[in-house]
Amino acid sequence: GQMALKPTNPKYIPKPYEQMQYPGQRVQIDVKFVPEACIVGEAKGQKFYQYTAIDEYSRFRYLEAFEEHSTYSSTDFLVKLIKVFPAPIREIQTDNGTEFTKALTVKDPENHKTRFEKALEVLGIIYHRIRVATPQHNGKVERQHRCDELRFYKKMRMYNLNDGREQLRKYNIKSNNIPKICLGFLTPNEMMEKYLGVM
Repeated sequence: GQMALKPTNPKYIPKPYEQMQYPGQRVQIDVKFVPEACIVGEAKGQKFYQYTAIDEYSRFRYLEAFEEHSTYSSTDFLVKLIKVFPAPIREIQTDNGTEFTKALTVKDPENHKTRFEKALEVLGIIYHRIRVATPQHNGKVERQHRCDELRFYKKMRMYNLNDGREQLRKYNIKSNNIPKICLGFLTPNEMMEKYLGVM
């Protein structure tokens, strides 16, 4: 008889979605290009990147603009995030972008940790990389980026990095104060406060 060939890649079955129990349990970080149309005046032709962190539990977000997406920017963003985040962060989740990790580009990632990965290690934060080609695992941050396109970037024009950062800061404050259906019509700030018991 013919030998049954064992499938080399048994179909990957995604884990059922885990409901987070508290703020900081898992925070997704991602980067998006600032659309070219938004960059005007002296900055025209420059590239800018929006880093976004979103807490899975409260949907609280922290945003910042950078001139490059690199492990330097990622580490800088991480340090700023920890300063503004109202709770301790247990786990950070990112995709496999080289601004976060070399996991896909080197044979032995354990010995080739990026600045970002080393920072997480020093800070005692668990680092979770999503599976390759499963962006839906970073779904919350991806969805928020689509919202940002419509709510913010459609009208936004930035003249330089500081100008962009200031506008993002104001938009960030606003977005943490928008009630969300998935939070039972509470805002991310209210979710955070409710949990941290400062109401």
